[in-house]
Amino acid sequence: MSDLRSPAETAIRQCLALEAEEACAIVTDDSRVDIGEALYDVASEITDDAVLTRYQPGPTHGSEPPAPVAAAMADADVVLAPTTKSLSHTRARGAANEAGARVATLPGITEEVFVTGLDADYETIAAHCGAVREQVDGAAEIRVTTPAGTDITFDIGEREFLSDTGIVHEPGQMSNLPAGEVFVSPESADGTFVVDGTMRPHGLLAEGETLEFDVEDGQVTRISDDEIRETVETAAADVGDAARNLAELGIGTNVAVTELVGSVLLDEKAGGTVHIAIGDDAGIGGNVEAPIHLDGILRNPTVYADGDPIELPGTE
Repeated sequence: MSDLRSPAETAIRQCLALEAEEACAIVTDDSRVDIGEALYDVASEITDDAVLTRYQPGPTHGSEPPAPVAAAMADADVVLAPTTKSLSHTRARGAANEAGARVATLPGITEEVFVTGLDADYETIAAHCGAVREQVDGAAEIRVTTPAGTDITFDIGEREFLSDTGIVHEPGQMSNLPAGEVFVSPESADGTFVVDGTMRPHGLLAEGETLEFDVEDGQVTRISDDEIRETVETAAADVGDAARNLAELGIGTNVAVTELVGSVLLDEKAGGTVHIAIGDDAGIGGNVEAPIHLDGILRNPTVYADGDPIELPGTE
């Protein structure tokens, strides 16, 4: 437990800035209890109104937590959710934010990622987010290419880029932890993206291994990998084309993450990487609801905003 103390301090004190008069809900599951307890221990030293709620891991990322857990989230001022399956794209998380809670989700977090990913200066990460935003805000079109074969263009339309800085100090704010990305839910996209970094369920891909996806009019039309295709098709049986939605373009801004380790939560934040997601975007500025949100990380991208290449963090 002692190894988890320092990252728990960073999360509670620097990232969430919990205060003595605030209520804090730590939401965890049976597979992430040690991390949940570490966060609770720090929170309970700051406020007398701290609770730890625990449930069985959900079946998929984006699955809703039990109703009592959702109620605890909505009633808190501060929520931290180290869980096996992501709560980031759930209605429970959205309702908590709408009620004014500051929320940090830690989906799929492991003790290694918790220690490594929270060993960072989040004010510096916020500054890198700001630098990227200056280059992409207002762009109508973003194009991404990579040496592995990616060439995809995103129609941003009226959507806004958002920042995941890890600094969650204002009511209604939300962040992943570990943090560090600028992201958008595009209105449409066309082209091909090739994942050569990390993607569930495979984890970190071996050198030379790739996963290919074709996209037309904002819909994924071809998936080279059988397991990912099956996941998408299973979701599509319930929600139709929403499962094939091109949901997100993200740019990593955490320069403390210098190597991919096989955790989507950490690797998608690595400075100088891009990640692209399929499925739900309702929690990030879009309007598509789906039971999946599958991120794939791309190495060595070049990103163009309205035709001009942008400078990516960690590539100077």
